[in-house]
Amino acid sequence: EDGLTIEQIMDVLELDKNESKELINELKKDYEDDNRGLRISYLGNRFKLTTKFEHREYYQKLIENPETNVLSQSALETLAIIAYKSPITRSQVDEIRGVDSAYQIKKLMYRNLIKEAGKSDLPGRPILYTVTDQFLDYLGLSSINELPEVKEEIEKRDTETDLYESKYKEN
Repeated sequence: EDGLTIEQIMDVLELDKNESKELINELKKDYEDDNRGLRISYLGNRFKLTTKFEHREYYQKLIENPETNVLSQSALETLAIIAYKSPITRSQVDEIRGVDSAYQIKKLMYRNLIKEAGKSDLPGRPILYTVTDQFLDYLGLSSINELPEVKEEIEKRDTETDLYESKYKEN
């Protein structure tokens, strides 16, 4: 999504500016073929892979098709964390999930299920996220307070148990 600058391309390919531009132009020509759905665009001083404008109706159908418009397990997990812990930062979501959630958050924002809810007072002032009204509408809720309670079962383990005694105890 961010694209690449000419400097990044030069660095990765270990080429000078002219050689890099020649390769990009060759690749652009390859992508101009009618059987390709993507093209290389130069936007915001970056080269990006973008969809071809003439194919937009097919992409729109793909987005609107209920069979292809399903959230992945990781997206649902991220959404549940944001719903129950909002407002929450991305790094807090990452900490709970144990993996990076940046892509899932972008996906959920694109689908208008979550939104930015301001900035945290934490260092760096990270963005806070919360669910949208569309999320509530989809679940038939009038407020976030109507979400079902999460039941947590915490098993207490006696860390001072003598392993020898517990395993070889006489009956």
